[in-house]
Amino acid sequence: MSIYYTQEIHGPYELINIGDLQLEEGGNIPNCMLAVATFGELNSEKNNAILIPTWYSGTNKIMEQVYIGEGRALDPSEYFIIIVNQIGNGLSTSPSNSSGSLKGARFPLVRIGDDVRAQHKLLTEHYGLQSLALVFGGSMGAQQTYEWAVRYPDFVKRAAPLAGVAKNTEHDFIFTETLIEAIESDPNFKDGFYNSRYAVSEGLERHAKLWTVMGWSTDFFAQKRHKDLGHANIRDFVNDFMVEYFAPMDPNNLLRMAWKWQRGDVSRHTAGDLPAALGRIKAKTFVMPISHDMFFTVNDCCAEQQMIPGSEFRPVESIDGHLGLFGTDEEMILEIDDNLKELLSIN
Repeated sequence: MSIYYTQEIHGPYELINIGDLQLEEGGNIPNCMLAVATFGELNSEKNNAILIPTWYSGTNKIMEQVYIGEGRALDPSEYFIIIVNQIGNGLSTSPSNSSGSLKGARFPLVRIGDDVRAQHKLLTEHYGLQSLALVFGGSMGAQQTYEWAVRYPDFVKRAAPLAGVAKNTEHDFIFTETLIEAIESDPNFKDGFYNSRYAVSEGLERHAKLWTVMGWSTDFFAQKRHKDLGHANIRDFVNDFMVEYFAPMDPNNLLRMAWKWQRGDVSRHTAGDLPAALGRIKAKTFVMPISHDMFFTVNDCCAEQQMIPGSEFRPVESIDGHLGLFGTDEEMILEIDDNLKELLSIN
């Protein structure tokens, strides 16, 4: 098992067995384990729970560090905050921590809907919840937020998808394909049956460089934001920030999450009719794209927001683009915080 996917780096979290999970693509994950981090306490009415799903490559730790805190919108003294690591991210059941027929490249295909059904089982059976005050997630977490609001409209009171879409675009699908190919083209990848993740270091490096190109905006580069983040030049930024971030991760974990990301689509519930799917949403919803995001653009997010009854369009500003999600732009995080505070104040 990788020393990267550990309590020392990503904890504290609890591993909770939700039993067998039947998958939409066929197959089954027996004894599916969800890695869960909680903050605060559930009140007697059980109406103060907030769910935060994770994004591609991310774990509960980044969500805790950037978005949760005393006096913040997501305040553990007021809410019971549940961060659930998505299946395949290395902490919950994943290629890297499974054995036998689920190990490595043998791991089955998992969809966004599988994650959300697993989370619903966790919340209802383990915590006894019948509703959520808020679902809030960024990027792939936003995909799960939309899935929650469409699949369980009476369960979700408020929804805040950040930097993500309800139905992935063709542009983003193809970009994600290049991320996949960057890893799979490494000669040492061996169709996913590599000896160790270190053997696929060249593929992971190419993958990180592609993330650099699209994850940050062109204005980020033009205004030399890398210097504000403590890097003397862009080459140091790429090597010491981006490559170092992805280097310890398991390639098969990333590939399973990428496949899932590409196919995020709530219109699967309505035979491809996206307006009908989004029309199911009852949650008070704030749609929050990032101004310079090149994955999930403001226009793409706005088009979807207009299909959601009673929703509001709340774009946040940052030249850091999609990877501003990591908390690199303090002003943007404050803007998100203000939006969440307002959303949580609505009855």
